[in-house]
Amino acid sequence: MTQSPDEVVNAWRESAPYWEKHRPAIRRMFAPITRALIEEAAICEGHRVIDVAGGAGEPSLTISEIVGARGSVVCTDIASEMVEAARRESKKLQLTNISFQQCAADQLPFESESFDRAVSRLGVMFFPDPLAGISEMLRVVKPAGSIAFAVWRDRQFNPFFGTVTEALSRYIESPPEGPDSPGAFRFAESGKLAGLLTQARAVDVKERILKFQIDTPVSFEEFWLLRSEMSESLRDKLKQLSEDRIRALVIDLKEASRSYFPNDQMSFPAEAIIVSGKK
Repeated sequence: MTQSPDEVVNAWRESAPYWEKHRPAIRRMFAPITRALIEEAAICEGHRVIDVAGGAGEPSLTISEIVGARGSVVCTDIASEMVEAARRESKKLQLTNISFQQCAADQLPFESESFDRAVSRLGVMFFPDPLAGISEMLRVVKPAGSIAFAVWRDRQFNPFFGTVTEALSRYIESPPEGPDSPGAFRFAESGKLAGLLTQARAVDVKERILKFQIDTPVSFEEFWLLRSEMSESLRDKLKQLSEDRIRALVIDLKEASRSYFPNDQMSFPAEAIIVSGKK
């Protein structure tokens, strides 16, 4: 079932408390993607960077350390609750080179050619109009400035998602998502996002596959709590199951995930697609 743009926004608003709750684990889980994005965009000290769909603060918080006092970061997100979660963390860390703006990706309230770099980590898949969002990011970047995106490769390469989806399918029917509907695997097909960058008139468009491990010192039980809380769609499906069926689902999932918890520590192989271009 395809969600409307308003439903997507509401889902992220409702998920914000959980992303804040699990912030340390999520930051570590996706740190390899953050590093790849920073590398691909060639973000350096002194740069002014915009992070579109920055959610609860990453990769903005990490980028703020890279650009230093001579640089700055603007963290944007369409969900005000996500923006406030990111703001709280920046205050806790006493960061002074980062600011926040609640806005849609296709309506960035900034002057043209305001930033050296623009990035979006695992966000473009949820843009209501990805081409418009990419075009806006190019608009606010200076001539020859870089933009970079990270999206998930298909579920078969990402058992962090796939094992849950497969186990859940035995307990509740899940209609297939449309190929262009907002979702984690919207741009899982090689060349799809790169083609949109080209259509938006980006130049020197590149795509590469990032293979990494989602490594975090959490047990299976902690993993299940994190997964069942951070995903709005999973939370919605679990509401439709009885407590007995949820217990059975968790038993099945634990068995299917056994190889990903050596020494009771989570370690999933994962693959993302890093796509970049220049103005």
